[in-house]
Amino acid sequence: MATSQWGYDGPNVLKGGPLSDSYQLVQFHFHWGSTDEYGSEHLVDGDKYAAELHIVHWNSAKYSSVADAISKPDGIAIIGVLMKVGQANSKLQKVLDAISEVKTKDKKAPFKNFDPSTLLPSSLDYYTYFGSLTHPPLHESVTWIICKEIISISKEQLAQFRSLLSSAEGEKAVPVLHNNRPPQPLKGRVVKASF
Repeated sequence: MATSQWGYDGPNVLKGGPLSDSYQLVQFHFHWGSTDEYGSEHLVDGDKYAAELHIVHWNSAKYSSVADAISKPDGIAIIGVLMKVGQANSKLQKVLDAISEVKTKDKKAPFKNFDPSTLLPSSLDYYTYFGSLTHPPLHESVTWIICKEIISISKEQLAQFRSLLSSAEGEKAVPVLHNNRPPQPLKGRVVKASF
């Protein structure tokens, strides 16, 4: 599934809450839908959201690399932040400004001095459950931490994500209008809350 992804090479560590080990931040990415009401991969109380931010961490206390951790039951922790269309989000602007540098498939550009935790909502109350990655190979290796509070994204900012292309430079432009997987059934998973 095509997406915009930002790698991270810094000291950002996630621990506590539902996690018994320390998890190192490795990257963050966004999912969005083709409509302003349906782009997240999670539902909260049946509500749908325009987009979702995933801040991905790997269990650096137990495993030697992301590649080693990704298939392990306690290998990955992902913070999910749901986004609803509303006011422009100034905290997203540095990310959105960088999109013009990586508009086409497989394009890379440096992106430095940005801490994705600045995109978190003011309240850190969360829902948590054990689940899978949302893209193949769908390993059941993720402790999901979904923020209860949402953040805003404007229609114009959402349009910037949808302007990314799944085609390579020089090919006919094919915009990524959506890159979200529909919410999946719980299948017996237990969702807990921190509040």
